[in-house]
Parts: sequence; structure tokens; C-alpha cells
Amino acid sequence: MTATTVRPPVSVDVPDIPRKRRPRAAALTVFTWIVALGFFFPVLWMVLTAFKQENQAATDPPTFLFTPTLDQFRAVFDSGIGTALLNSAFATVVSTALVLLLGVPAAFALSLRPIKRTPDALFFFISTKMLPVVAAIIPLYVIVGRIGMLDNVWTLVVVYTAMNLPIAVWMMRSFFLEVPRELLEASSIDGASTWTAVREVILPLVSPGIAATALICVIFSWNEFFFAVNLTAVNAQTMPVALTGFMSGQGLFWAQLSAASVLAALPVVVCGWIAQNKLVRGLSFGAIK
Repeated sequence: MTATTVRPPVSVDVPDIPRKRRPRAAALTVFTWIVALGFFFPVLWMVLTAFKQENQAATDPPTFLFTPTLDQFRAVFDSGIGTALLNSAFATVVSTALVLLLGVPAAFALSLRPIKRTPDALFFFISTKMLPVVAAIIPLYVIVGRIGMLDNVWTLVVVYTAMNLPIAVWMMRSFFLEVPRELLEASSIDGASTWTAVREVILPLVSPGIAATALICVIFSWNEFFFAVNLTAVNAQTMPVALTGFMSGQGLFWAQLSAASVLAALPVVVCGWIAQNKLVRGLSFGAIK
């Protein structure tokens, strides 16, 4: 029989924070929490106000102890804001899908399959964001009016697609540039077509970037106000435009406005919470080799 030698456990010294730096680190942590709560407090106060009665929403001093109620949410839905929610959801989802459908192939062609005039094409895309929206609204309003598309949700779909497409192309191109070209070469050697290589190899690698791009397009489309307020009236009214209806000549209804604002912010928050893992990976894609 051979004797086995039992080695004593090796102790690993974990570096500790010097005692002189501990109070400084604790103070920095407390300061960071205070700043974070300061930024979050307006959102928290909006949510709390949404559950108050109207006579409790604008008291001086503020009312902290109250009985929560859903009356303001009922009043908001009774005012017809459901149509605005559906219009915003339709314009946002359809325009984001079109942006990805057009932007992903364009970004792929300008990154892994570049052409001679790639810098010119990229500059053309980004130059469309240099024009102030105020300068474009008058000719856009005239064109939309001539073709009979005023107060139509499909007009917002086209406008939001054109608004977000340059951003999507630039973002997706940066993600595609991080993919080694050797993957496409290896796929072609194995007999895979370009479409098969993109579908089976490239797109799974850049899926976090696609999720990040889609979420940014959703946020921009959902929160857009200028085009919506000038190109819509009643039928295609979106959520940001509908919020202005709670500021009337009779006064400012704080509780109902807070309830409507909670409903307006909730879809974007839910989308961000669902895609948070891929969003973090997408925004940091290529930062660490």
C-alpha cells in the first residue's frame, strides 16, 4: 500500500481595505446612495401622487400619509387615454420592427461587407440627424397633408422609422465590427451560404446589440412628442400628446396627470426590465476583449 500525503490547506490572504480608507469609502457609499435617491425621488413622488385624491395632490405642506386609491387611474381611462396607449404601442412596435428589418442588413453590409463609398454612406445616415426637426416639420406637414395622411398612425410609423434608422445603423455597425471576419470565412469554407452564416453564426453573436438597439428605438419612439403633436389631432394621438390634455383652463390636475404619467412610463420600464441582461451586454459589447 502506498501512503498518501495529506497537505495542509493553503491559506490565501485576501487584501483588506486599509483602516484609514474605510471611513472615506463608507462616506462615498452614503453620498452615492443620497445622490441616487435624489434622482429617483421625483419618480417615487409621481407614483405616490397617482394614488392620492385630487385634493391631496397639491397640498402645502405635502401630504405623506393618505389612503391609496385607484380613482385617478379610473378617471384617466374614462378620459379615453386607452386609444392613445394603443396608438403609441402600434407606432412604436411597427417602427422598431421596420428599423431592425432595414438597419441590420445595412449595418452588416457597411461593416463585414464594406463597399468603396462606405464612409460617404455612413455620413449620409448621420447627416439626417443634423437637421433640426423644426426645420423639417413644415415641408413634412405639407407633404402629409397633400397625400391625406394627417392624423394617421401610419404617418408616425414612417416618421419614427426614418428618425431611428440612422441611429440603428450606426449602433449595429459598431456591434458587427466586433465580430471576427474569420467566422464568415470559416462558414464559407464549410459550405454555408452568406445568409446561413449570418443567421446561424453572426446574428446570435450580436443579439445583445440588437436588443440594445431595439430598446433605444422603443424609448425614442414612445417618448417622441414634437412630430406627434403636429401631425396628429384625435385619431392618431399618442401618449405624450394625451398627457397635455390634463393641463386645461380649469387648472392642473396633479393626481390624474401623475396617474397618466405612470401609465406612460410603465411600458418602457417593463421593456427595459425584461431586456436588462441583453441591454447591459449590448451596450458593453466589445468594451472588453
